[in-house]
Amino acid sequence: MAAMEDADLFRWYLGLHARALDLVSDYAGNELFIIEGDSLLLHCFGDDRIDLEDGFQLLHAAYTVELFLQALVQRHCNFHVVFIDDNALLCVPPKHVELQNRYLLARSVIIRHLKHHLPRNHDGLEIHTFASVQDPDFGDYLSSASVYFIMCHDGAEASRMGKDSLPPTNAAHVESQKRSFRSLIRHFILQGYDVALVNGLDVRDSKVIAMVVEGRLEDFRGSTRKLGGNVRPSSAGISGDLPLAKMSLDEKSDGVNGHAQSPRVPNSRYEPLRSLAKRLEGTNLCRQRLVFTIWTVAELVSKDSDPDPDQQTLASAFLLHAVLLSHLQLAARHVNEARFADHPSSQAYRSFLDEFASLARSAIDHAGSDQLFEKSKAPCDVVDLIDGRLFKMVISALQGRTDTSHLLPKDIVADFSLAASMVEARTGTRLSLGSEHHLETQIIPAPSFKRRRAEVLRFSNPIFDRHLQSVNIDVAVQDRKDPENAKGRIFKEISHWQNPNRPMDRVKALSTMDDLQRKRVLRSNQRRMDEMMKYAASLTNAAGKTLSPQTVIVQKEGKPQPPATSGSTTTTKPDAASGQAKGKSGGKKPVAGHKQSLQKLMDTKKDADLKKIFASWGLVRQGLDKVQDPETRYQRTRSYLQGLADEKADVLNAEVMLYSIQPLLSIWAGYCRKGQKEDGYSIAALIWSTLHRLCDLQDGLTKAIAKHAQEVHRLLGLRANDSLSSVTVERALTFTFSAPATLSYNLSVEMSTQDFQLHHCGPYLDRNMDSQPDPRVSFNPDRWQRQVLDELDANHSVFVVAPTSAGKTFISFYAMEKVLRQDDDAVLVYVAPTKALVNQIAAEVQARFSKKYRHPGKGVWAIHTRDYRVNNPAGCQILVTVPHILQTMLLSASNARTWAPRVKCIIFDEIHSIGQSEDGVVWEQLLLLAPCPIIALSATVGNPEEFNDWLAATQRSSGLHLTMIQHHHRYSDLRKFIYEPPERFGFTGLQKRWKLGQVGLDGIPGFQFFHPVASLQNESRGIPADLSLEARDCLTLWQTMAKHQTPDFPVPKSLDPNTGLPGQIKKIDVIKWERELKKLLLAWMASPHSPFRKVYDDLSMPLEAPRSEMVQVSPASLSPELAEPIDRESLADTVLPLLTDLYERNALPAILFNFDRSQCEALAHAVLRRLEQAETSWKETSSKWQTLVDGYEKWKASKASKPARAIKAKGKKDDGAERLSKADQERDSADQESNRFESFDPAAPREDFSFADVSKAEKVEIEDYFRGLTREGVDDWLMAALTRGIGAHHSGMNRRYRQTVEILFRKGYLRVVIATETLALGINMPCKTVVFSGDSVFLTALNFRQCAGRAGRRGFDILGNVVFHGPSFDKASRLLSSRLPNLSGQFPMTTTLVLRLFTLLHDSKDSEYAKRIVSSLLSQPRLYLGGEIFKEQVLHHVRFSIEYLRRQRLLGAHGEPLNFTSCVSHLYYTENSSFAFHALLKAGFFHALCADVNEKPAVVLRQLMLVMAHLFGRRPLRTAEIEFIEETVKTSQSIVFLPELPRKARKILREHNEETLDIFTTYVKTFAEQSITSDDRSLPLTGLDVGSDQPLSVAALKQLPPTTARSPFVALSGHSDNFTSISDLCSSTRAGIFLEKSIVPHVDVPSDTPLNAYLYDFFMHGSVEPLAKANGIRKADVWFVLKDFSMVLATVVTSLTNFLKGGSLDDEDIMNVLDDEAIAEEEAQADTPKEKLDVASKSETNKVPEMKSVSRKKKDVPDSWDAAVGDGDDDDDDEPDDVDQEAQSSSGTDSSSDDDDGDDVDDDDSSSGMDAEKGLSNVLAAMKLLQADFDLKFRAMWA
Repeated sequence: MAAMEDADLFRWYLGLHARALDLVSDYAGNELFIIEGDSLLLHCFGDDRIDLEDGFQLLHAAYTVELFLQALVQRHCNFHVVFIDDNALLCVPPKHVELQNRYLLARSVIIRHLKHHLPRNHDGLEIHTFASVQDPDFGDYLSSASVYFIMCHDGAEASRMGKDSLPPTNAAHVESQKRSFRSLIRHFILQGYDVALVNGLDVRDSKVIAMVVEGRLEDFRGSTRKLGGNVRPSSAGISGDLPLAKMSLDEKSDGVNGHAQSPRVPNSRYEPLRSLAKRLEGTNLCRQRLVFTIWTVAELVSKDSDPDPDQQTLASAFLLHAVLLSHLQLAARHVNEARFADHPSSQAYRSFLDEFASLARSAIDHAGSDQLFEKSKAPCDVVDLIDGRLFKMVISALQGRTDTSHLLPKDIVADFSLAASMVEARTGTRLSLGSEHHLETQIIPAPSFKRRRAEVLRFSNPIFDRHLQSVNIDVAVQDRKDPENAKGRIFKEISHWQNPNRPMDRVKALSTMDDLQRKRVLRSNQRRMDEMMKYAASLTNAAGKTLSPQTVIVQKEGKPQPPATSGSTTTTKPDAASGQAKGKSGGKKPVAGHKQSLQKLMDTKKDADLKKIFASWGLVRQGLDKVQDPETRYQRTRSYLQGLADEKADVLNAEVMLYSIQPLLSIWAGYCRKGQKEDGYSIAALIWSTLHRLCDLQDGLTKAIAKHAQEVHRLLGLRANDSLSSVTVERALTFTFSAPATLSYNLSVEMSTQDFQLHHCGPYLDRNMDSQPDPRVSFNPDRWQRQVLDELDANHSVFVVAPTSAGKTFISFYAMEKVLRQDDDAVLVYVAPTKALVNQIAAEVQARFSKKYRHPGKGVWAIHTRDYRVNNPAGCQILVTVPHILQTMLLSASNARTWAPRVKCIIFDEIHSIGQSEDGVVWEQLLLLAPCPIIALSATVGNPEEFNDWLAATQRSSGLHLTMIQHHHRYSDLRKFIYEPPERFGFTGLQKRWKLGQVGLDGIPGFQFFHPVASLQNESRGIPADLSLEARDCLTLWQTMAKHQTPDFPVPKSLDPNTGLPGQIKKIDVIKWERELKKLLLAWMASPHSPFRKVYDDLSMPLEAPRSEMVQVSPASLSPELAEPIDRESLADTVLPLLTDLYERNALPAILFNFDRSQCEALAHAVLRRLEQAETSWKETSSKWQTLVDGYEKWKASKASKPARAIKAKGKKDDGAERLSKADQERDSADQESNRFESFDPAAPREDFSFADVSKAEKVEIEDYFRGLTREGVDDWLMAALTRGIGAHHSGMNRRYRQTVEILFRKGYLRVVIATETLALGINMPCKTVVFSGDSVFLTALNFRQCAGRAGRRGFDILGNVVFHGPSFDKASRLLSSRLPNLSGQFPMTTTLVLRLFTLLHDSKDSEYAKRIVSSLLSQPRLYLGGEIFKEQVLHHVRFSIEYLRRQRLLGAHGEPLNFTSCVSHLYYTENSSFAFHALLKAGFFHALCADVNEKPAVVLRQLMLVMAHLFGRRPLRTAEIEFIEETVKTSQSIVFLPELPRKARKILREHNEETLDIFTTYVKTFAEQSITSDDRSLPLTGLDVGSDQPLSVAALKQLPPTTARSPFVALSGHSDNFTSISDLCSSTRAGIFLEKSIVPHVDVPSDTPLNAYLYDFFMHGSVEPLAKANGIRKADVWFVLKDFSMVLATVVTSLTNFLKGGSLDDEDIMNVLDDEAIAEEEAQADTPKEKLDVASKSETNKVPEMKSVSRKKKDVPDSWDAAVGDGDDDDDDEPDDVDQEAQSSSGTDSSSDDDDGDDVDDDDSSSGMDAEKGLSNVLAAMKLLQADFDLKFRAMWA
């Protein structure tokens, strides 16, 4: 491959999209992926601890591979490993090219080992080998396996080795390896697969984080979109077609020459293997390892005609070492290193190893070796073929001895003799245990350095001591090493944790406000509440009516209340059963005569009311009779019926329904008369549905109505409902029912009743699921819903799993009402995963409930998020919040005795969010901390039983009972379609073509129906439990299976719907039938001889039909000649054709999901632009429009003149003015009122160029919304799109704009919204159609189900449409047929959580609540979901976390929080960065750095920012990005790669890591010694036991003591229990010890991979573009990552300020968490012109604020908009006038003056007393300057 081609390849690769994802939760779920085998090996062989040189530790290498794969298996990954023989040399690390034979032997051994053992231990985990990627077998495998993505190496780490420092051969290997890997990646991407990089992969808790390189569809022009099969995109953007690079190195060459092939050995040479295996049967040597060893040694001995004594010695030693491997325990192979004394000896040894490796590999790779041991009993233990260190030790033992047999046990000598005899029989050479040789060795003693065992400091706390009794550790004697000797200050805070100027006493703060401040707070609150009321008004219930709040009254004990109806007051009714009237008890009972009179009076009144109702209906009917068009008459009748009040509906429903059937019969008759019944079956279905509902009525059904209903059934040829015959009520119809005349045609549907219902009436079927009346709710709940009510009433916890639209919503509101009725103090907390859902739930509560309280400060509801609060969170009864806030509130000491005990229920909505990689651990901690019953809700849990087991266990530990309730069925079905865009499109306006009764998108050109069974491409995957079939799908499936049945695979007659289903089919009947059909289909899928493939092909056939019309025009009258070509692969070009089709079919409103934020806006902009262009073009050429405008202008002129004439008419009589007669004035007035130009706005979009439904919102209302958005600075084009019914929605957009979109969409004004997944999680955005517009790595099985659930919501649509617009057929099939990912948890007992628990205990004075929380956590049998039961280890982990906190001087000897606990605790979301920051702060680094902040602020801030960027928001760069630094960074403002930390900071953090390593090494050793008794000799994945299980000592081997903490597999390479780093400790501990690197408080210094300098770069230039282009931060993510850092700065500033101020102990700040940055954003957007901020941004980009900025006024922004408490009113508060003066008035950070030596714990605390405080005040001043500078640029950016 030419150099230019290499450059093109590398440039193409670096241009690919890549992002870090959790492969399980965020991406693939349970989907199958491939690990490219040599990428796996290169990644594992890159572990520097593996000795594959002279020590040649083959077993250690295999252990590392298994450990990697085991980590994936434990995290529910589903994968195969595929080895490509052409890629064999890719596994060789570049620095070891000369050892390629050994690495290739390791490759062969590992492949054979895994192939043999994995099927026995892990069903479904397969190992495959193929000749090349072009191998047809490999292509067939990819097609049949249905692979989701490929995991591969990209060669980047290899290229980092530095080619210039490598020998020529190694340097050539670097380039060849990189080229080969990227060619391989390109091959896979061109096949349509994404690629996850194995290098850089991070296994963190239950997550597998990897960089995923996307192969986007738009990158592959010319790709085919044929549906069906496994067609993939075909070409990408590199000039020319680059062949796959094939790479290997010839042993004698310095470059790339041939392929890595085993030595060419004649097949006859392998024959002895078979006889050898047979001869060894029944002996100790009957092992595959020894068979290959004896054969290879014989080959080596026999190849030399002149035997070399040294060679024979090596052969003897190797044979003895092979025998020893069977007799020694694994731990006994931890021996000293033997080194050769001279070069010839060393060279002879290495040559022997290389020759052995080459020959052994050839034997193992030999095609016949698989069959060789097929019938043999020899175990496959080739993975332990060589132990190089033991081999060298044996050579050393033989040195200088003529016979060593006396030094060895007899069994070993006997086995050696047998092996030697086998070699002798083959070669004639006798190998012995002693011989003269010249291979001199020397024993290298183990390193004397030994990491000191950390002395554990004394600690005692009565609450923790009860749980930690089992942890037996040696505690250091109290001495000056104990931080208790150096007195620290107990942590205190007096202000909010992100705003030092907001006091904790909010009532006092309110009293100190001036009038201006009060006005600002009031104005902010009023504006927010106005928004909330509008938002609440947009929320509707299932009937489509606006919700009105019910007033809830506290229920008196012993008197249950029925549910209050909407808009009513809930009161306790008198006991009807007692027979007492309202009033005094004991009153006279009414006599019988009085009762009769009363009843007669009531009957008379009822008759009068009935006459009025029927009279009113008669007037309406007269108007309807005059409507000639039957469709219009039906629609108006239906509208009248829907608008009837309940009391009228009970009387008129039956009659009005019968009346509505008449126009439908007329339409149906028209189809029948024309012979077009097929086109009119939707009308017949509508008639059937009306009849079906009529038959189910309880009231109003008369004999006359029943008679006509039976007649309609007869006309249609359908079986009538039996209930019609039993009607007894007599009442004449008020109209004459007339059916169409049928002289020459019949109205029969011409199919069986069952077939007709299944094929055409599925959406109308009765969905009753054992529904029954229940006084607790206002609807008839299904059985599963009643079970939920029963559990809630029993005060039990519930876990409810039910699909979207199944009816889960009522659960939350029932629980809320229950709490509101209980008393005025009980609290229910609703936890939502997103702020959008928080806003919606709060608005629904506002719309549903109201309550009067006796005491001020109380309220029904409040919102509390990081960004804002509404109402008083501490005084409300329903708190709606996000996980982080609830966690903070539950751990707040100030709440422990007040708020927390009042919490009676916590609702966790979308509980599957526990699986998220970011915030999942917070969800898990909340479930463990919950002090009350919980309600967990989700529609998408892949492993509900496992999750329920864990959840129930957590509840039991708190004394609570939990019940899981599952419901598997949606209320409304979803129908799926693949959209095929046209080639040409013409558009001059929108036009409706919808016909009455049409549901779904069937029949529209380009919309191809997608039968769910067509998604089952891979039979081996089975059928997911939630793959649902609607009635029509079941019918076509049964018909197709019946068509292809065979004698061996029959379809039972019981599945025939005409005999197996009732005459009146209900949804429950279809569900049961579907279950049986799936059971049969699954059996067919399991057999390769079944007709399943024929069934699949038939059901897929419609998908293969091409679009009949490749030209699309709108309106239909437009000439096809005017259509223009469009790019069918472009989403922007094809989205309008899609929307016009949906509009014409009345399938709007629709939500289009695209998971790229910028694409969402781009698509909305594209539709807007096309509509505007079409309208402009139409206006320019339309004479009709010109006439309309001319008339409007004349009308305006006329209108302007009329008021002037009227004024003159009122003047003096003699002024000569023109007077209007009374008639003229009346005529003008009438004209003015009725003129059509009154509502005409020529600038407004015309109806036929807009998707907006202007009838759903008043013009003044829309204008009001727009005024608010204008104040917010929302772009003009976004508001222009709103006027045309188009909205965009993603989390990066303005909050008020997003809420406006949601409100207008719910109202029906907006009918197209293009959104990311922000609208997927529970948001009430019902729509008819969901479109997946474009593919994404985030379009997963989970997100698909969440998003698709927006369509066909209960009470809105009888059927939902799901359209795939962009995703390939393969992707669509996978989404439908994929199983939901299993939920797994993370280890929640973090060091910060331990610290916060102690703070909770101490500050609440050991309250009962706090003690219960601690006991609940430490008593959990399974601390995290998916984890093992290892309570004892959790306790050990807690104890050593306490030790760490003690040594960091954050905890006292009795658990009291000390010093900077505030800073560390409140930065919990940045762990472990918070501990690194604390280490630098404690050591005085920041004191020294900031000493010159007043003299050199610019220099100090740059250095300070550099350090902070190293600590917080750490983003490792994609390794390959190093290669394009020269190309990109030269022309960018960004430096991209973060410069090194200052030397002193590096030193401090390294020392901190060393101390942490000592602590956790002691933890591991202590736990191993106390709790682990079994040997660690089993490989982690295959479970293969290695070595003997009996101890054996061989003195000549110089054995070392076995390791305690380190795995004996790792110890084989010479490692002891001395760990070099946290990574070393966590990745090589012995089995049975859980230790995650992420939970050990440390930060890698230096980082394993370069860090992205995005924070530092932004601080320097303040620009977004370079962050996106050079730093690789997606534009949509920039705001969020900068906001997170801004919050860190705010937290640090406040913590330091509080520390210096001191004050009374109060932790209420945790309850008041508030993100000032979000409020600042909102207020600045509302009050500051955008242009002004832009100017500020440009002028301040590179300026550093002067020191005086510390005392300037704060930003004019409230911190909160809670008027009731007023804690957000510090807008105009000043900063402290003099930080130094303030600091000097405070108590010191450290009053100790002890002379500490270098070994002391606090040797870095060199500052003390007032000097330390002065230094800290400088740190605070610098941090404030940094915060001011960063936030100034940040706000200018988001303005």
